[in-house]
Amino acid sequence: MPLISARERDPDDPFFTRVVTLPNVITLARLLLLVPVCWLIVAGAEGSWLPVILLALWAATDWIDGVLARALHQESRLGEVLDPIADRVGIIGVTLALALNGTVAWWMLGVIAAVDVATVVFAGRAAHAGSIHVSWVGKVRTALLLTAIVVLLLGQTVLAWVAPVGMTLLLLGIGLHVVAGIDYIVQARRLRRVQTGHRSDAEEAR
Repeated sequence: MPLISARERDPDDPFFTRVVTLPNVITLARLLLLVPVCWLIVAGAEGSWLPVILLALWAATDWIDGVLARALHQESRLGEVLDPIADRVGIIGVTLALALNGTVAWWMLGVIAAVDVATVVFAGRAAHAGSIHVSWVGKVRTALLLTAIVVLLLGQTVLAWVAPVGMTLLLLGIGLHVVAGIDYIVQARRLRRVQTGHRSDAEEAR
């Protein structure tokens, strides 16, 4: 099913008024689940599967809430806004916890956070208005980062040999994170030009 921009929807569409839906409850639970996950990571849980299971459950809900929203026809503007926020808060929160216990270098967290801040500043308004949607690069980026932090935690707690795999996935995810951030900013800039009637020099030369 193709994505419909919020701008293109009927103002009376229930999409704008739905709040208490199963997908939104799952998204909220995903945010709350971060508290015990991050605490266990910072406190250290060597030899324990519990933080890995909780983190894997948290990562899985990123897919589950979207599937349920479409299957149950419970898409909502709140869910559309809340879902990527939960992703970003979760990835930064878990990466921060991994940095605090020495598993992840601080510069990696810095790059992720800097791209997120730049995207919010330069493309946040367009995204909030529903004018731009998550790209395939963004989806792959999120999947890589989610998988990377689960594998890294697995390497820290019970399977040390998978740590290099997790680090490789994290580096790839960070690279795509930068690409996705630049893409969103470019999209937002083009949209502003269209809305204000400004065109690039190349377009004016045609």
